[in-house]
Amino acid sequence: MQAVETPKIPKTKALKGSVGGRSTKKTKPRVVSLFSGSGGMDLGFKKAGFDILWANDVDHWACQTFKKNFGDHIVEGSICDIKSQEVPDCDIILGGFPCQDFSMIWKRMGIKSERGNLYRHFVRIVTDKRPKMFVAENVKGLISANKGKAVEQIVKDFASAGYTVSVNKINFADYGAPQLRERVLIVGTRDDLNKDFSLPNPTHTPENYVSAKEALKEVERVKYNNEHQNIAPSTVAKLRLIPPGGNFTDIPKDSPHYVKGMISHVYRRLHPNKPSTTIIAGGGGGTWGYHYKDPRPLTNRERARLFGYPDNFEFVGSIAEVRRQIGNSVPPAGIYPIAKAVKKYLAEL
Repeated sequence: MQAVETPKIPKTKALKGSVGGRSTKKTKPRVVSLFSGSGGMDLGFKKAGFDILWANDVDHWACQTFKKNFGDHIVEGSICDIKSQEVPDCDIILGGFPCQDFSMIWKRMGIKSERGNLYRHFVRIVTDKRPKMFVAENVKGLISANKGKAVEQIVKDFASAGYTVSVNKINFADYGAPQLRERVLIVGTRDDLNKDFSLPNPTHTPENYVSAKEALKEVERVKYNNEHQNIAPSTVAKLRLIPPGGNFTDIPKDSPHYVKGMISHVYRRLHPNKPSTTIIAGGGGGTWGYHYKDPRPLTNRERARLFGYPDNFEFVGSIAEVRRQIGNSVPPAGIYPIAKAVKKYLAEL
């Protein structure tokens, strides 16, 4: 875990008005989930003992997956159309506002784009509902987007709503996910609580990271989302030239299968004794992620295992839709230790 220096923002007095989060220690802390996707972050918090009251996402198939595994308490539609009074009072608001505009891989527009500005609706609902905490997840590219101005503005907006904000760069492999997935967690605590929150210490180190081989043990027995995809014979031939843990750069330059000018995700094969590299949502066939032993793409169930989803978590949609849902999600296994620390913090208030 690496704490990122947060812009210096003076504390703001708590805003007047109704205050959410009046739960007692006898009840589960109440969660509202924004930009929920298929519910990876929600699943980690649910396992830690939180009650997921209400959720929202614009993606139809992600909402269907959420309903399949959590229930009907997700509202499908743009957050721009969600009125704050429609959202229940809660102790904490979770969410991963759209990250593509902040990504290190794709062209970044950051807060200058319409998608990049969707975080302001997260701020709006936090401002109006006044939860004790919020936790927002995003790509590590957020820190440098717009020459650092994006994250500075985001912190200012949450601080103006009456929250003490920390920006934390983490790797979910450090918290038990079998995937090297560097992300940013923006955590806010309401100023009037007068109690700081710090992320827990990592549960894993490079010496005991969960490996891909361990994560995929007996995965072939799982019946949900385990379909194999047909791939071109030329792709199989390329993969046979790439060792476990390698990528397209391992193909000899004099080979008819040689490719050049691509990002490291292309034809990346798992290494059995290491965590997976970052599983992404978009891109063509060369970026799907490939098995360390068999010359083939990973199944969606294998991808889900690399996030720490349980085998009874069933995704809804086509193979491509499910691949996108998984690649966009927060690893439940990696967020779970953090959720436990959040629960402990709330219980001590």
